[in-house]
Amino acid sequence: MKSSRFGQIGVPVAIISIVVMMIIPLPTMLLDVLIAANITGAVLILLVSLYVTRPLDFSVFPSLLLIATMFRLALNVSATRLVLLHGNAGHVIESFGNFVVGGSIIVGLVIFIILIVIQFVVITNGAGRVAEVAARFTLDAMPGKQMAIDADLNSGLIDDETARQRRADVAGEADFYGAMDGASKFVKGDAIAAIVITMVNLLGGFIIGVVQRGQSMAEAIHTYSLLSVGDGLVSQVPALLISISTGLIVTRATTDRDMGSDLLHQFGKQKRALQIAGCSALFLAVIPGLPKLPFLLVGGGMLVIASRVAKPVDPDEVTVEAPLTLPPALDTPEAIAKDMRLERLELELSYDLIDLVDSATGGDLLDRVRSLRRKLALELGVVIPLVRTRDNLDLPPSVYAIRVHGVEAARGEAPPGMVLAIGDDLTALPGTPAKEPVFGLPAKWVPEQVRRQAELIGATVVDRSSVITTHLAEVARTHAPDLLGREDVKTLVDMVKESHPVVVEELTPAPLSLGEIQRCLQSLLSERVSIRDLVRIFEAIGQRARSGSDADGLVDAARAALGPAISAAHAVDGQLPVITLDPMLEQSLLESLRHGESGAFLMLEAGFIDGLVREVGRLVGEAEQRGESPVLICAQPLRTAVRRLVQHAMPGLPVLSYGELAGQLNVVPMGVVNAVHATAA
Repeated sequence: MKSSRFGQIGVPVAIISIVVMMIIPLPTMLLDVLIAANITGAVLILLVSLYVTRPLDFSVFPSLLLIATMFRLALNVSATRLVLLHGNAGHVIESFGNFVVGGSIIVGLVIFIILIVIQFVVITNGAGRVAEVAARFTLDAMPGKQMAIDADLNSGLIDDETARQRRADVAGEADFYGAMDGASKFVKGDAIAAIVITMVNLLGGFIIGVVQRGQSMAEAIHTYSLLSVGDGLVSQVPALLISISTGLIVTRATTDRDMGSDLLHQFGKQKRALQIAGCSALFLAVIPGLPKLPFLLVGGGMLVIASRVAKPVDPDEVTVEAPLTLPPALDTPEAIAKDMRLERLELELSYDLIDLVDSATGGDLLDRVRSLRRKLALELGVVIPLVRTRDNLDLPPSVYAIRVHGVEAARGEAPPGMVLAIGDDLTALPGTPAKEPVFGLPAKWVPEQVRRQAELIGATVVDRSSVITTHLAEVARTHAPDLLGREDVKTLVDMVKESHPVVVEELTPAPLSLGEIQRCLQSLLSERVSIRDLVRIFEAIGQRARSGSDADGLVDAARAALGPAISAAHAVDGQLPVITLDPMLEQSLLESLRHGESGAFLMLEAGFIDGLVREVGRLVGEAEQRGESPVLICAQPLRTAVRRLVQHAMPGLPVLSYGELAGQLNVVPMGVVNAVHATAA
């Protein structure tokens, strides 16, 4: 039988059997087997708690805790029935009553009370408090963790599948600690129930022995007290093991190793502490009145262990190898020409940021940049050129610069030993106020040590490599038209030719050249339109080229073919917030539309244009305050001219035509631009 089939049938049957055990008397032989299974199961749960590398790997623990508690209570009820009815509860309980406590009632009661105190006062209360605090902090940190996942996804560090898995882990972690907060009450209730059941067994057994069985008081106390205490100890041993498991699970930090490996690894890095502890034990051995041998053995053993531990590396003593002396560059025309060549996309780092690209010290910036190129290729439809990463001693400390064709396009900071906390209220965190480099959000560079504190107050915490990668991604998106070269277009055309040769044959070399195709694709990229669907783009512009090869006409034809995809890219959950033009204003703009060598433009007075742009900006600002990112909709002949009109003041505002709206989208009006308001503005 498969494990899944067994789980679907066996677990429900076992739970029902637990309830039946409380009602139906069990033979002593079966009770002994179940008690042994209870102790073995508790040991198994404890071992699993020790070997998991993160609490979520044992997410079934809260439910298992309830089942184990009910099983233990069912055994208590069955044992109580046998003790009171027959004065016998099997060999296991009798052995615990005679062998473990030496047949002494007083010793058994003292040990039982001590176990109850350890479980109830020490472990259960502490584990319950930790679970409560962890549940609250985990829920508070969920928004920040989810935003960090979105940031990694947007920067290309992870794919969609990994992002979904991480979101599921975050939600599962919150559910786990919330369930553990309630499940810890089971352990506390179990300890109270054990006390009550033992007291009932003592009193009930004494009454039955004296009244019903005619035993003397001493005989009744001896018989039933040993059985009652044995039953209590048999129950409390696995209860104590599961209480310890509960404490281990809720206090376990997520690492790559199990608890035992972490313990040895972390103690192994503290050689000085081991030496001091060993010397302290040896010092106690020379104090008059104290035994010598125990402290000498412990102290000597500690010093031996310390001598076997590798000496930790002192950061101040790390020697930096001298850089290899490079041979002088050849003074040939080819070598000089190679040095003269400008890279299309460069990332320059100051001297103290070199660790980000050094894999020996854990730097992963180069790997993230490679992942970013793949993500942008899938997003934009064009392969971003290789990013040349190098150091620049002229940059100030902690500064990086991004260059496009040799010209600096952006600059930012990434202080060593710091992480960027993004949020509204960061005054409680130590650090340096800053701005998130892409969206300009309020942020603060805080020490790595306070990352957890920043997450708990709801801030999104981003490491230095993620900040640089996200900034580089935004620069690449903005300058994608400049990065698309003629050779890149030739590569894209050849790629389409392999799968759709007829489309390319009708497109090149006539009626369109590679240069005209490049200008069309660059225009689409300048408006953040993905060119992944090259087949439809080439079909549309090839058809349009038969009647004219003007740049605006080719772009409009391509956008018409990609219309549903363009509008869907700006929609959220099927909702597309739009700003429209008043029909009278739209008619006036159509009458003022002119076509020149550089494309379509509007023949309007400068004051009217300024007022129109300010009115559009006002409506966009109002929509953004409501949390919406609107698009401007107008008639198809006006789209290109209106786009040129507003792009300088609002470069991020998408301008769509009515024909580009997808039929399945729900259009949500955000405002109407009319001539009266535009003139008044």
